[in-house]
Amino acid sequence: MSASRGPAEDYLNQYKAGLKAPVGSVTTGTGAPIGIRDTSLTVGERGPILLQDVNYLDEMAHFDRERIPERVVHAKGAGAFGYFEVTSPEIKKYSAAKLFESVGKKTPIAIRFSTVGGESGSADTARDPRGFAIKFYTDDGIWDCVGNNTPIFFIRDPILFPSFIHTQKRNPATHLKDADMFWDFISLRPETTHQVMFLFSDRGTPDGYRHMNGYGSHTFKLINDNGEPVYCKFHFKTDQKIKNLDVAKADELAGSDPDYSIRDLYNAIARGNFPSWTAYIQIMTFEQAEKFEFNPFDLTKVWPQSEYPLIKYGKLVLDRNPNNYFAEVEQIAFAPSNLVPGIEPSPDKMLQGRLFAYSDTHRHRLGANHLQLPVNCPYRVQTKNYQRDGPQNFTDNQGGAPNYFPNSFGGPTEDERVRRLVPPFKVSGDVDRYQTNEDNFTQPAIFYNKVLDAAARERLIDNIAGHMKNASGFIQERAVKNFAQVSTEFGAKLAEKLNIKNSANL
Repeated sequence: MSASRGPAEDYLNQYKAGLKAPVGSVTTGTGAPIGIRDTSLTVGERGPILLQDVNYLDEMAHFDRERIPERVVHAKGAGAFGYFEVTSPEIKKYSAAKLFESVGKKTPIAIRFSTVGGESGSADTARDPRGFAIKFYTDDGIWDCVGNNTPIFFIRDPILFPSFIHTQKRNPATHLKDADMFWDFISLRPETTHQVMFLFSDRGTPDGYRHMNGYGSHTFKLINDNGEPVYCKFHFKTDQKIKNLDVAKADELAGSDPDYSIRDLYNAIARGNFPSWTAYIQIMTFEQAEKFEFNPFDLTKVWPQSEYPLIKYGKLVLDRNPNNYFAEVEQIAFAPSNLVPGIEPSPDKMLQGRLFAYSDTHRHRLGANHLQLPVNCPYRVQTKNYQRDGPQNFTDNQGGAPNYFPNSFGGPTEDERVRRLVPPFKVSGDVDRYQTNEDNFTQPAIFYNKVLDAAARERLIDNIAGHMKNASGFIQERAVKNFAQVSTEFGAKLAEKLNIKNSANL
């Protein structure tokens, strides 16, 4: 391998060198050997192709169906495999999940990192949140912790999610990204302010996937062996240290190496430089949740670490690249509804909405039996249920076991342990569509004044102004008015950059 080529660039040479014996004859999809692979069956040397050319039909019929629907969001990403290890017994106080049961216990994992708004061919370095989805192959089945590299999100109600994503995509008439669409929605929904400031800060262009944190983002509920519940948030802090790209470098890489982040992750693992993240939780009791100054289930808010400190409990390590991208990354399917005993949802509305949406989109994109795909299946346990049939069912379909419940013929039964770990909980209130007047600016003000230093604040303002300058004037004014509620300085400097007059009246 030349010095200028990394493991990703030299992959095919390494593959060939690793072959222990000749591969043998090329075959059709049915396994029949092919004598001549590079020509079609024709009537004479210059004649038409025959319909009986089953080799050609086999090749093209499969090729025509090679592409599955692209993910609506998180279309482009990178994936890798490794393990989670428990490093502290503290977590067992809060959760009875088997993967947390003892210090030193290791659980296999897969992680997919991604950009959010761009298409599959978009640049890795675009200003965008990054997906950070972890699949734990536990002794109790699959647990998916599906989050981002930010602890918050743009909206707090899932009914707005399709509209929000539409504004991040392309104008339906021009098929171009549209600043009016983006900033119109943002300025009409002030709860977006917190995440928008994260997005246009240095954190919006991380230096690859290894140098960013991951967050479960939502509030979850943990239940311990005694059936005692608490609320929690999951954090995964990079051990490689946070690194971000400046605007000029991110733009340069978008043109020279649009797959920068995928390449960086693959080559690091291939060279034995295994990336890792330290796992933490924040804990909030039900009593604390009742008294918390904000709605603890609001995805646009964080829990202050000064009040709810981080508790270290484990480590994530990635030590294997995918053997095949399509099989193990394109087809991997994460869903917040994939939970295990000891981990449950909270009343977080965005989480509640995702419990349905993710599994539903996988059934559309990959099929009703997507959980049978090797990368998605709970391979450490045997699936035993009363679901049968469906397209792409390639198991034994659970043989002759009963397919109805209850039954008298040896079908799987209910689990007493799990029943104990799902204690009843009370909900109350009038059913309505509540339009709440939440505080949308206190936490963004803390981020602006206390988290960002002076230079970072200037970069934030430059980044927002550079993007917002393409929006209509009235939208600019409305957006600047929102940012002025975070900080008068913030609003005034943005107005100045955008040449908005009478900014004092905004």
